[in-house]
Order: sequence, then structure tokens, then C-alpha cells
Amino acid sequence: MIKRVIFPLVEKHLSNTEITLIIGARQVGKTYLMEMLKNSLEKQGKKTLFLNLDIDSDLQFFTSQSILLNKIKLHLGEQKGYVFIDEIQRKENAGLFLKGLFDRHLPYKFIVSGSGSIELKEKIHESLSGRKRMFELTPLTFTEFVNFKTNYQFENSFQSFFKVEKTKALEFLEEYMNFGGYPKVVLAGTLEEKRAVMGEIYQSYIERDIKDLLKLEKTEAFTNLIKILASQMGGLVNVSELSSTVGVAMQTIQNYLWYLEKTYIVKRVTPYFRNVRKEITKAPLYYFYDNGLRNYILGLFGVPIITLLSGHLFENFIFNRLRELITYSSTTLHFWRTRDNAEVDFVVQTGTQLIPVEVKYTKLKKPEISRSMRSFLNEYKPKKAYIVHLGERNEIEIDATTISFIPFYEEILEK
Repeated sequence: MIKRVIFPLVEKHLSNTEITLIIGARQVGKTYLMEMLKNSLEKQGKKTLFLNLDIDSDLQFFTSQSILLNKIKLHLGEQKGYVFIDEIQRKENAGLFLKGLFDRHLPYKFIVSGSGSIELKEKIHESLSGRKRMFELTPLTFTEFVNFKTNYQFENSFQSFFKVEKTKALEFLEEYMNFGGYPKVVLAGTLEEKRAVMGEIYQSYIERDIKDLLKLEKTEAFTNLIKILASQMGGLVNVSELSSTVGVAMQTIQNYLWYLEKTYIVKRVTPYFRNVRKEITKAPLYYFYDNGLRNYILGLFGVPIITLLSGHLFENFIFNRLRELITYSSTTLHFWRTRDNAEVDFVVQTGTQLIPVEVKYTKLKKPEISRSMRSFLNEYKPKKAYIVHLGERNEIEIDATTISFIPFYEEILEK
């Protein structure tokens, strides 16, 4: 069993009358999470009903609200019960359908999940305004991955484990950067099995999500775009250049990029700027939610990581660590680049507070900062700055800024 950090948060929300909405990419473990919630409720003596719209025998009950309610009443009666609905994006106008059920003030709590399709992210989000809380499930985080790999022996002493087991820490990092965190990939025992599982995840995404959502007969242009994004991960993205390279209109490229974000494949990071004359203000970067999927797309899945590629993978790894930390908050994540070629990998913005973060795939033996970081410090004078690397913790002061050099496994942005 793989423990998910989000489980207790979702479980706590079961006592709320709002619809509990679990969304995320294909194969990240949404159904498994719902089954765990169902088992937990049943152990408490609660009544539950589980319906999956991927199953034809369940799908038939969603032709109307009255038919579904008859099904629910048959199993749960008129008393309080918990209704799990998996793969809700298969239902047309799912948001309005659920809104109609919720507004009847029924004695049933609805727990709903589905892939991050546009139907789920947009129409349901609009229809269920004020009626739901949304929980995003991603591939396994690095913490979840390591805890599973160590059989949860060090679940409560995660940092201590890494401080002692330095070699093992780097081995786990390399494995995670190579294969990623999709649960079925992590559980697969051999390289062949891992490759087959990842291939199935990717093809299923293209064939079932993208073909259906974009109504494409041919997916060549879309898959070529993904390959380009994977090859220049963390690099500036110019839509005009992509349009020319892929051979489709700029509007089509923008549409594809939007769909890639909404289906949890990539995440766009925008530049931070205050001085328009000095700083690049338009082109965004794209990072992948999962390094393993990115590697598979480029034919590098399972290939030993070489130094030339590892820096990009490590940067993507740290991006996801930061993304996890700021989820469900008003904090935003940016990057910083100037026309003088100064750049900082990430800028964390909370209100008016800025925290620059640089990523170094090396063991820094002494606390040194780059010209780019120094430029940012001079320009914005933040209170804190971080350098994430493979070595030990250290700290220095430069003017009014405390710069923390932290190992990759420690929590960035500590309070």
C-alpha cells in the first residue's frame, strides 16, 4: 500500500456537506484513493455506494438525476450515506448534473473524481461554485516515493534518514528523476514492466483524453509539441517558433498548450518582472508534473542519467517540490531573467515578499552565489534566498538577505 499525503485532508472533508472533488492526471491513483476512503467509512459502520462511469453497467444510472437517485436510495435508503462517483468526466454536462443533485439537500455526501479534462476542470468548476472543494492528486511526491521505498520505517524521521544515508539519498533521487512517481510505475518490479506501464499511461492519455477532447483524427502535431517541450524543459517557450517547427497555426499551438496544462502534463511558469526595460516579460517556461513521463516522451526512460541531462531533471524535480509547497495557497511561482542574461531559476512570491531559489545539481563545498543571484539581491533586496544543491546545509548573510544553502531533501521555504 502506498500512503498518500492528501488522504487525511480528503478524509477530513468527508464531514463537510460540500462535494469532495478529486481531480488529477490519468493513473495517479484517484480510484485507489477513493477506495481507501470507502473502506475507512465502512469500518466506521457508514453506508457507501461506489459507481464508476468507465463501467457500462454503472454508466446507465447517469441518464437522469431521478434514475441515479433511485439507484442510491436502493442501496443507502433515506438515511445518511456516502456516494462515490469515479470518472465523472464521462458524463456530459457533469457540473450541472452534480449541481442539481447537491441543490436538493439530500442526505448523501458525494465524493467525485475524474481525470483533469476540460469538462472537469472548467465546466464543473463553474457549475459547482460554492458547492465543492477541489483536491488535486498528482504523481507520488518525492517524500511519498521514499517513504514507500523504505517501507515507512523513517516516516517520522525523513530528514534524519537522508542525513545519515547520504548514498541512499542520491540513489533515490536518481531513481525518482528517471522513472517519476506514477504509482503503477513505482510498483512495477522490472525496467521492462516500468517501461510497459509508462507506455500504456502515455498512449491512453493521447488516445482517450486528447483525441476525445480535441477531436483529432491525427495526433502527430500534438505529440511533436510535447516532444519539443520535453526537450527544452525549463527553457523559454516562443509560440511563434513552435508554430513554425510543428507546422500548425499559432492559435492551435496555444490551444494545445492550454490543454496540456489542464490535463496535468505540464505546468506553465511565468516570468517575474518589475523593471520592464531590463527584464524579459513575455515568454513563459514549462515544466512537467512527472520526470518519468517526460523521459518516456524523449525515449530516455530507464536510460542512465548523464550529467548533461541531470541538471534539467533536477530543476524539474525542485519545481515540483516548490509546487507542492504552495498548493492551496495564494503564493505564486515565477522565474527571473534579464536582457543582460542574469537569471534565477525560481522566484516565490507571497504578496510583496519575494524569495529567489537557485538550483544546482552539484555538491557545493563552500557557500558561493552566482552573479545572477547577486543581481537579484541587489535589485530586490529580499529577506531570504535559497540555493538547493546536493551537499550540506550552510548559511551566509549578504547585506539584508539570509541565504540558505540546503540539501535537496529538506523542505524549501521553511518557516
